[in-house]
Amino acid sequence: MSPILAELFGTAILIVLGDGVVANVVLQRTKGHNSGWIVITAGWAFGVTIAVNWVNSISGAHLNPAVPIPLPSMGAFDGAKVPMSIAPQTPGGFLGGVIVWLAYLPHWKATPDPVSKLAVFSTTPAIRQPGANLLAEIIGGFALVLSLLAVLSPGNLVPGSDLAKGFGPVLVGVIVMAIGLSLGGPTGYAINPARDLGPRIAHALLPIDGKGSSDWGYAWIPIIGPTIGGVLAAFVYQLVWK
Repeated sequence: MSPILAELFGTAILIVLGDGVVANVVLQRTKGHNSGWIVITAGWAFGVTIAVNWVNSISGAHLNPAVPIPLPSMGAFDGAKVPMSIAPQTPGGFLGGVIVWLAYLPHWKATPDPVSKLAVFSTTPAIRQPGANLLAEIIGGFALVLSLLAVLSPGNLVPGSDLAKGFGPVLVGVIVMAIGLSLGGPTGYAINPARDLGPRIAHALLPIDGKGSSDWGYAWIPIIGPTIGGVLAAFVYQLVWK
């Protein structure tokens, strides 16, 4: 498999499992209905772990534009490969959103609230204040990228070990769950532009029973916020740890 396809399929499985757990919790008449935030954060964490394991050896499993964008400035990734890494991620998110729609096909009609239906696909703020929402996503993106850089820091790897390839994906899942539990309340912790944009496009295009707006007025925040946070994290990592 090429790295481009790996990023597409890796992002798709990330969304199938991540948006899938949201669907299980918020849609009516599912087995997991109303099971709560802990189930959502755990499902996303496990989904990230599995998705990273799927494609880590092929593409490095970025699965998030906010991850490769700052890496060339650190000499940790070839800048010429950044567009090839990012380009398939949003289509992968779209594909994952379509699969979740199909998996829960009878439950869209059974769920009267259009906001809950959008929440399956994309993030929505708990309190709509664009400045505060953007800041929350910057902080979340910063925490994600800085934590990833710390996990893969040579000082945290046992010489000769395969931590990055073996246990590394588990640590990535732990990071995502920690961010969800601690920082996810204000905006739903997109922390990934492709994770939000791809499924949001799917929501806009799919014939979902009783859907409302795809909330494009908010969509820029989960794109810009994590990206800014990732760039800041790379800067701080180089400043403090390099």
